[in-house]
Amino acid sequence: MQILRKLAVLVTAIGLATPVLASSPPSQGALRFDVIRKGKDIGELSYSFSGSAAKYSVQVVTDIAVKIPLIRVNAYAFKQNSVETWANGKMTSIRSATDDDGDAHQISEKGRGLLPASLWNDDILKRRQLLNTIDGSVMSVRVIDLGVQNVPTRSGQLRAHHYRISGDLERDVWYDQNGDLAHVSFKADDGSTVTYLRK
Repeated sequence: MQILRKLAVLVTAIGLATPVLASSPPSQGALRFDVIRKGKDIGELSYSFSGSAAKYSVQVVTDIAVKIPLIRVNAYAFKQNSVETWANGKMTSIRSATDDDGDAHQISEKGRGLLPASLWNDDILKRRQLLNTIDGSVMSVRVIDLGVQNVPTRSGQLRAHHYRISGDLERDVWYDQNGDLAHVSFKADDGSTVTYLRK
C-alpha cells in the first residue's frame, strides 16, 4: 500500500568525498520520540547510544503502524532496526533490517564517506547527499536555515533551530542548543502531517 511511504525513510544531507565526522552522542545516552499523525500516536522512534566519545554505537529502532478506523486493522506498517558504529568521529559501518509494509530490505555497509539519514547527527545539515538506511542508495538534498523557534515535546516547549530539507526527500527538522534532534515534521503521501514528538 502506498499510503505513508515517506515514513519509510529518515532524511537529511551528507557529502560523498568529505570525511564523515559526527557530533557527540547525547549525554543522556538515548533519544526517544512518539510518531504522531492526525493527532494520534502511530508508533515510536528511538536512538540508543553506547560506548565512549571516541568509539560508540547507535541503535535506531522505528516501529510504526497506521490502523484503519473502527476495525483496527493495519493499513500500513513500518519496522526498522539499524546499528551504526563510529570511531574517532567517523562512521565505520552500518547494518539495517527493514520491513516496509511487507517488503523486506537489508543493508550492511562499511564507512564510505557518507552520513546515514538517521537524523540524530546534526552534521548532516552540512552535506548534500545522504545514505538511505533502508536500501543503501544515495539521495541528494538541500538544506535551508529557518531560524530558532519553540517546538513541542512531551515535557513542554523547547527552543530549537529549524532547518528545511528538500530534494529527493523532504523533512523539517529541529535541533536543540546541544545539537540533539528535538522535533521532525513532514507530509506523508496522503497529505497528512507526521511529526516526531520528543519524549
